[in-house]
Amino acid sequence: MKKCSLLLVCVLFSLFAMAQKAVISFDVKEHDFGKVKEEGGITYVFDFTNKGNAPLVVNKVQASCGCTTPTWTKEPIEPGKTGTISVTYNTSGRPGVFTKSISVYTSDSTEPVMLIIRGEVIPKAKPVAAPTPAVTK
Repeated sequence: MKKCSLLLVCVLFSLFAMAQKAVISFDVKEHDFGKVKEEGGITYVFDFTNKGNAPLVVNKVQASCGCTTPTWTKEPIEPGKTGTISVTYNTSGRPGVFTKSISVYTSDSTEPVMLIIRGEVIPKAKPVAAPTPAVTK
């Protein structure tokens, strides 16, 4: 009887431990900057909430290219609390339409959550060359 009771306690404890799970939830997973100038960098901050019942850890955030730089909340996010992922796109030397993806790897899943930024970089105006003065003799 003692062995059955001990086994039952172990099973219940295991079920309780497995029920503790973090769940990341974004209000917005895509952002369109629209038309932007080719002047340096543009940034958007994605807010997220831990809707689970265990702390959430953002393990890694990876951009699809080197022109996009993510920064994120490093400390564990307690249930019901929020964190951020800030994404900066370098517009310098990149005129035209862009779409970039950001993969967010967390403790709640083995599959990443995908975030998207897009927009169109309007090229800098090219300087107009000064007219060459006429040479008279």
